[in-house]
Amino acid sequence: MKRLIVFGLIFLSATLGMAAPMSNQPASAIFAGGNFWSLEAAFKNVYGVIKVVAGYTGGTTKNPNSGNYAKNGHVEAVLVTWDPSRVTYADILTAYWHNTNPTDNGGQFGDRGSNFRPIVYWNTDEQRSQAEASKTALAASKKMTGPIVTEIAKAVTFYAAEESQQDYALKNPDNYASYYESSGRAVFFKKAWGAAELMDKGAPPAAVNGMWKKPSKDQLRQTLSPMQFDVTQNDGTEPAFGNEYFNNEEPGIYVDIVSGEPLFSSTDKYDSQTGWPSFTRPLVPSNVVLRTDRSFGMERTEVRSKYADSHLGHLFPDGPAPTGLRYCMDSASLRFVPVADLQKLGYGEYLSLFKN
Repeated sequence: MKRLIVFGLIFLSATLGMAAPMSNQPASAIFAGGNFWSLEAAFKNVYGVIKVVAGYTGGTTKNPNSGNYAKNGHVEAVLVTWDPSRVTYADILTAYWHNTNPTDNGGQFGDRGSNFRPIVYWNTDEQRSQAEASKTALAASKKMTGPIVTEIAKAVTFYAAEESQQDYALKNPDNYASYYESSGRAVFFKKAWGAAELMDKGAPPAAVNGMWKKPSKDQLRQTLSPMQFDVTQNDGTEPAFGNEYFNNEEPGIYVDIVSGEPLFSSTDKYDSQTGWPSFTRPLVPSNVVLRTDRSFGMERTEVRSKYADSHLGHLFPDGPAPTGLRYCMDSASLRFVPVADLQKLGYGEYLSLFKN
């Protein structure tokens, strides 16, 4: 399954030219549009999004649950929190349109009923005006074959769904993949936005039609240094401070040393004073795979790459705002691509991160 991933400015934000003022304070908004599993998974793959919570809103009862929310007028929705210095509200709206059917107010795809209808909830007058303008621009684009019926409504109390409903796509990848394919989303999005929109934009530049084959271990021994091989293939750890990138301050992105898949950006790098390169968030969230690591008598969160399955490092909850996270990586698992080389090496789409 090709998952829809949105990075930077796409059609609508470029059309509208809406750039919200940059701020260090997180912003948030609520979006409804079908089963909240899909919206949650889509928004989590937008660069600059800090957190996505699945839940219920718009109804008449307090603390609804999966058994009673629909009968009491609630809709399935997601509360999205983002960093305005990394992504604009216009981009958030673009991600929303690219992951819903705005012509269907009777539900979304295979999920039918008013509890699945599409709604953009606004918190401020600025959000309302931008949402209405974005909706108007979508209608004018003629990308959809029918009227745009998505509601624009003032936000009301949002209730988080049960823990079993949070991060569903991550916790149940096979079930979610089956649901996504059978829902009709892929067919609709391809027709509305084109086949390229369904391609994984986080794929390595060397991938062909989104497919990349990992070299054998014998081949990797020939191309990687002993330290790079030990870290990426044997889950090793390089020495603190005595590594290549812990104090690198040059602007650019960091990619997997094996596959070249994009992982982190210098715009999210900070000095954690641990002696390893540290980041507050991934550049391409879908390329970062988290696993429980119980080695050495500890329980930690290991970070691996999606395509190459390289060991990258560990994730800790002691980072700075706005994410509060520290992706502590091994330099040996990374290759740095400076801004000057992004275009020629196949990473041109990330140039916009460094314009300011």
